[in-house]
Amino acid sequence: MRSLKLAEGCKGTQVYALNPPPGGGVGDKLLQHLQDHLRVNSIRSKSSRTYHQSSLLLPYGLPVTDLLEPQIDPSLKFPDLVEKMAEVYRRVAASTNLERSGAFLEQCAVFRGLSDPKLFRRSLRSSRQHAVDVHAKVVLSSWLRFERREDELIGTCSMDCCGRNLECPKASLVPGYDPVTVYDPCRCSGSNGVAECSTSDEAFAFAFEYDMSFCIGDEEVRCVRYKIASLSRPFEAMLYGGFRETKLGTISFTQNGVSVEGMRAAEVFSRTKRLDEFPPNVVLELLKLANRFCCDELKSCCDTHLARLVSTLDEAMVLIEYGLEESAYLLVAACLQVFLRELPSSMHNPNVIKIFCSVEGRERLASLGHASFALYFFLSQIAMEDDKKSNKTVMILWRLVECALESWEKQLAYHQLGVVMLERKEYKDAQRAFNTAVEAGHLYSLVGVARSKFKRDHRYSAYKIINSLISDHKAATGWMHQERSLYCSGKEKLIDLDTATELAPTLTFPYKFRAVAWVEENQFNAAISELNKVLGFKASPDCLEMRAWVSIGKEDYEGALKDIRALLTLEPNFMMFNGKIHGDHMVELLRPLAHQRSQADCWMQLFDHWSSVDDIGSLAVVHDMLAHDPGNSLLRFRQSLLLLRLNCQKAAMRSLRLARNHSKLKHERLVYEGWILYDTGHREEALAKAEESISIQRSFEVFFLKAYALADSTLDPKSSEYVIQLLEEALRCPSDALRKGQALNNLGSVYVDCDKLDLAADCYTNALNIKHTRAHQGLARVYHLKNQRKAAYDEMTKLIEKAQNNASAYEKRSEYCDREMAQSDLSLATELDPLRTYPYRYRAAVLMDDHKENEAIEELSKAISFKPDLQLLHLRAAFYDSMGEGASAIKDCEAALCIDPSHADTLDLYHKARETNATDQK
Repeated sequence: MRSLKLAEGCKGTQVYALNPPPGGGVGDKLLQHLQDHLRVNSIRSKSSRTYHQSSLLLPYGLPVTDLLEPQIDPSLKFPDLVEKMAEVYRRVAASTNLERSGAFLEQCAVFRGLSDPKLFRRSLRSSRQHAVDVHAKVVLSSWLRFERREDELIGTCSMDCCGRNLECPKASLVPGYDPVTVYDPCRCSGSNGVAECSTSDEAFAFAFEYDMSFCIGDEEVRCVRYKIASLSRPFEAMLYGGFRETKLGTISFTQNGVSVEGMRAAEVFSRTKRLDEFPPNVVLELLKLANRFCCDELKSCCDTHLARLVSTLDEAMVLIEYGLEESAYLLVAACLQVFLRELPSSMHNPNVIKIFCSVEGRERLASLGHASFALYFFLSQIAMEDDKKSNKTVMILWRLVECALESWEKQLAYHQLGVVMLERKEYKDAQRAFNTAVEAGHLYSLVGVARSKFKRDHRYSAYKIINSLISDHKAATGWMHQERSLYCSGKEKLIDLDTATELAPTLTFPYKFRAVAWVEENQFNAAISELNKVLGFKASPDCLEMRAWVSIGKEDYEGALKDIRALLTLEPNFMMFNGKIHGDHMVELLRPLAHQRSQADCWMQLFDHWSSVDDIGSLAVVHDMLAHDPGNSLLRFRQSLLLLRLNCQKAAMRSLRLARNHSKLKHERLVYEGWILYDTGHREEALAKAEESISIQRSFEVFFLKAYALADSTLDPKSSEYVIQLLEEALRCPSDALRKGQALNNLGSVYVDCDKLDLAADCYTNALNIKHTRAHQGLARVYHLKNQRKAAYDEMTKLIEKAQNNASAYEKRSEYCDREMAQSDLSLATELDPLRTYPYRYRAAVLMDDHKENEAIEELSKAISFKPDLQLLHLRAAFYDSMGEGASAIKDCEAALCIDPSHADTLDLYHKARETNATDQK
């Protein structure tokens, strides 16, 4: 402050030059001294402020390579995934009706470790479709419901029916194998679902003469002797078997534990075969009577009747004890169904935990056929998602181990147990579990064995295990080299990490390690560039966290805030810095250091990010806007669209559910419910929601939903015209430019399919006029179809220049140039996004045309090793078939059919290859 005052006091006319002339006087020297003093103080102040901010924002410092290690995947993984998929396909094809549901469940376990959740859900639906017993139907239908997370939808009941037999809680309680009608609408509105005991016409056709009575205490219950005798063999023996009671008109029944109400109910049932007029407590007493006197029909009817009454968690908690005590199979199934459909909240109920987690609980369930691998497989997924380290999770996994019979079941159960024990730092137990999984045939569990040894300071032993695994496999996988890198150092470590990225570019750990290595050398920009490589094609939470961490280190608080906001959109409860600080807290710390924007500014920024195809930037802006307006359903919906574009379906579904919950208008809620149904494979139900919404109010979103759902199938000319009408109707309704651009783009695509190229060009041009950048691709296609190849190429070049994420643009531009330029574009596309399969197929086809068969196979195998795509597998099978390698062609076809069993071209090739192979073997 003193320096500042001196400066203020020197404001004479002689003090004005920043660079005083040589030989200046005393005043000039004083000014120079003051300027030097101020500059030094400013540097010190800035340094102090920076240090304070760094210590506040990075209380645990910057990341270090020594503390980095990849997570072990709790799912099944295989050195040769294609071989495993082919094996599972063969098992499904060869299975009997009774075995098929279990075969599809194994397929679920295989697909669980892949990135596409649709494959898992499809296999789960198939397993439910082929389920035979009630227990399997209850478990699998509840699991399907959980996958949609309907528990998060406000106003829904756990026992609500989706309208199809597949998930109907009442249809699940009907035993029997019926795969044909499982996708049909259920009869909830007209039937109770559980088969009623038939009413005997005889009960109403004749008047019965009571010829005996049972005496209970001081009261008598009049009965028809032969009707009571018909209830069971013991009653028949008592009343007609020559015992003393045969000759008695009044039989004392006081000591048999039956009340008067219970005996009267039994008498009525003996004549009518009905129970619907009795309260639950009386039916429970009848159930006990039925068990005591072996009344099979009465027991079955009581079981069925009571199962129909279970609808709430409280009822289920009471009735399951009676069901287990009296061996009532359907009643226990109905109670289990309520528990399962109330998940995950029911897992916090101590009584439910006792039934599922304890040894005694499992044994009691098993005594009635209600403790299965499928049940505990389902429960283990929920428990591990909720809290991987909890005692509850460990107990459920032990129950899963106890239910595991087949080799794949043991592999999964012990591997998951090993992962949890490793997280809990119980390394000896983890190693034992992983070893057991390896003995059952799961080689990926060797990674767990090695890691457990490494944690106990047996580094060389861990290295030998993984090194031996790599040596034993001619085609080593990326995860093998990634794991071995943990136990190496120096150049060897980096070589393994580079090899891991080359073999499996989707593995995030190598990018993170290389980025942190750059940070340790104070090369922050190089670290950011390394992370950008993977974030360009995979919105990975751990990589977003790492990039934010590095950005804070280089004082790019705007960039760090953007990444943390995107990260919290993907995982709202994410804990940063090795689980030390909640992401929301970091947002609060960084927000004052970043540019402050109004809601209007945010809308403009969102429009810019959307137009430049910057999806992560768009996510960050939407997250910022929702912080100020958390109940905005429109923003939640926009968020879900961005997440779907980033292939983050789980997070997208969560945003859709929040959009639905926050919407105050019924027609909007119906639209969001329709999208939820559509995105989880329920197209017809989604269309029904759209129709209901239209009947309330016409809106852009409902017409867009209906058009999108209808266009999802192969369209005939009439259907195409209808989709065009729907999109035109949507464009007449109010909406913002972001959505109008998408509608125009989709409309242009339908016009192209209908060969209406001029109309399509108009749509794409109008979309570009409102900055819908992706319309360049559609317009390029129009030019190409008009034989204007140069114009098409130039149009795609414009998209490449505008879009931040432009791998798809390079891929598409390759179609509009010569082979050499196409190869260059496709190489860039693969570099930017190795998950895009077209470049591999193109290069393989070129190699095949040049008669380089082995190189073509190698090109396809490169992609298949980390992305077993249907088209890649089909093409490699066709190449193998043309080369006369029938066994390899058959294996690839089987793996492709495991992904899509109805793929016509693969089916034709499969039959041809099998016939050829059979002929050659003869």
